[in-house]
Amino acid sequence: MLYLDYAATTPLNPEVGEAYFHLLKTKFANPDSIHGLGLEVEGLMERSRALIASMLGVEAAEIIFTSGASESNNMAIKGVCFQYQSRGRHIITTTVEHSSVYETFKQLENEFGFEVTYLPVDSQGRLDLDVLKQSIRKDTILLSCMAVNNEVGFCLPLEKIKDILKDYPNCHFHVDMVQCLGKLPVHLDGIDLASFSAHKIYGLKGSGILYKKTSCQIKPLICGGQQEFGLRAGTSNAFTNIVLAKTMRLALADLDQKIVHVRHLNQRLRDYFSGLSDCVINTPEDGSPYILNVSMLRYKPEVLTHALEDHEIYISTRSACSTKKLDMSRTLKMMGVSQEVGMSALRISLSHLVTDQDIDRFIQAFNDILRKVKQQRK
Repeated sequence: MLYLDYAATTPLNPEVGEAYFHLLKTKFANPDSIHGLGLEVEGLMERSRALIASMLGVEAAEIIFTSGASESNNMAIKGVCFQYQSRGRHIITTTVEHSSVYETFKQLENEFGFEVTYLPVDSQGRLDLDVLKQSIRKDTILLSCMAVNNEVGFCLPLEKIKDILKDYPNCHFHVDMVQCLGKLPVHLDGIDLASFSAHKIYGLKGSGILYKKTSCQIKPLICGGQQEFGLRAGTSNAFTNIVLAKTMRLALADLDQKIVHVRHLNQRLRDYFSGLSDCVINTPEDGSPYILNVSMLRYKPEVLTHALEDHEIYISTRSACSTKKLDMSRTLKMMGVSQEVGMSALRISLSHLVTDQDIDRFIQAFNDILRKVKQQRK
């Protein structure tokens, strides 16, 4: 099997799995219990929180355990909006966000009456920073954007956005960093809130964190107990939270070497697709090396993906969260691509686990598939 859909999810690191199943058998107590077993589990969870904070360069009290990035995004965006709406009800995002951000803004706009500015991007996924500057107002309380686009792989200019926001202290900055952690360097200075997911870094599904700067206050989505500093009521998923520190440590190990390797693989694929007729590469050259989005014109993407599946090679056509929709990807549509390009897109997403031999295998299989399709057309 050759798996090339790492932007959708990743295989569980065996070390993480072993640690998790050991905890299931031995550390099952409720961390909120006051007896010794409960206190032991609480101690392990708080140690994990401290280790995660250390790896991200922040304080332990700034790490909130969640069920994943979709919850983290909702918690950050709604939490800020409901906390600071007395200061203003204008919020900003982009047109190319993950659905857990984009649809949250739509809900705040349509159901709660917030005024939303959706920033456009160009054909390379670039933001016009002048448009951003013109969009920020005195009553703007939140700007939310992603670090790396999950479908096309372009990167948003976080450092430049941080510089702009220095002049607007009432505007909180939230970043969806799901496709960044464990793949590219993460710098949280100048960011108020950031969302992360474990299953994108070889960890457990249903596990994530929200970084929340101490000075930033949010309203809780779930009320009840005082878990997670009173921001997320409910019995803690202690096993998952405890192994998240190990998950991150393993994902961040030798990161520079991993990036170099993946860049090499990405370039090999770029060179290959550049030589194909009827192929458009949608991912810009300066995008994340972990994602390559291409459109094979005159070929149905589902035909190509299923043909690759016959070779036990697995890629996708778009974000896994939207894969069952039949219309064009919103991201590609907002980039201004044609209907033909948008409806024929394929996403190949890479990992340090992929080898040169794997790329050889993919290229050979793809060539065979194209040849067979052409023969069928004759």
